[in-house]
Amino acid sequence: MALLTGLSQPFLSMLESGRRRLTNIDRIIVLLDGLDVPADLTGPMLLPSRVAPALPLQAVS
Repeated sequence: MALLTGLSQPFLSMLESGRRRLTNIDRIIVLLDGLDVPADLTGPMLLPSRVAPALPLQAVS
């Protein structure tokens, strides 16, 4: 599952057990995309960029 979602196995285990919460929208998008959740269930965040406006990118320092 970790390869599909882009999240580490330990992080996924913590999510499943309730020891961690998924609050970062970028990680939520990666998880939903990795699980192949249909766009009609996720809203515009997983629609192709030509249909939905692109999310603003943040610089990483």
